[in-house]
Amino acid sequence: MATQSLTFLIATRNAHKVGEIQSILAGPYRFLTLNEFPGAPKVVEDANTFVGNATKKAVELAHWLSSGKSGATSLPDYVLADDSGLEVDALGGAPGVHSARFAALDNPAHQENSPDGENNAKLMRLLKDVPLEKRTARFRCVIALTPLAGNQESSASPVCYADEAELQTEVFEGACEGHLALAPSGRGGFGYDPLFVPQGYNVSFAELGEDLKNRLSHRAQALAKLRSSLNKRRQS
Repeated sequence: MATQSLTFLIATRNAHKVGEIQSILAGPYRFLTLNEFPGAPKVVEDANTFVGNATKKAVELAHWLSSGKSGATSLPDYVLADDSGLEVDALGGAPGVHSARFAALDNPAHQENSPDGENNAKLMRLLKDVPLEKRTARFRCVIALTPLAGNQESSASPVCYADEAELQTEVFEGACEGHLALAPSGRGGFGYDPLFVPQGYNVSFAELGEDLKNRLSHRAQALAKLRSSLNKRRQS
């Protein structure tokens, strides 16, 4: 299949994330999101690694689409799912895979993601006695790409299907090193961006502007690897 005809389902409804992915992976591609598939199942991201969560999300959504349950007459070529988060060295790598619901972890009954402000406030509270030189951290992103072509559900069991889809899933990883500021600054970005200062800069992600951030970010690095892989296929 020609590269320019590829359609990706970006497995999120987060407008910030969709815009970032579309901007970084700019090319002759068509992008869909979960907003076009309101019946899509909510995948429980309960793995203890970014790779595990991204792969689970991509595989389960590819399975659902290929089963015909979506009712769509035209399916994407790939499901593109990511899991990303902030790893803080002084906190032993936390919040990590729990980055989106870091504040909610304090309330076991609350299973949804936490507001950005609450997550940032908790992080600042935990780091209040940590000096600047020890506030090293990184954003990490893992992108999983699962193909749908040839994966129409047959008589095989769901377990066999999932195993096969997982074997066909490609994973691309990126990381952006930096440190956490003593106080948030900037109005751009989302999540922990107002606190994260990338290595080599003295302003936060929220102050850098989208163009520069999209060249430095963990997601940009993972997507650059994905883009390179797609280009190699086209040239082979």
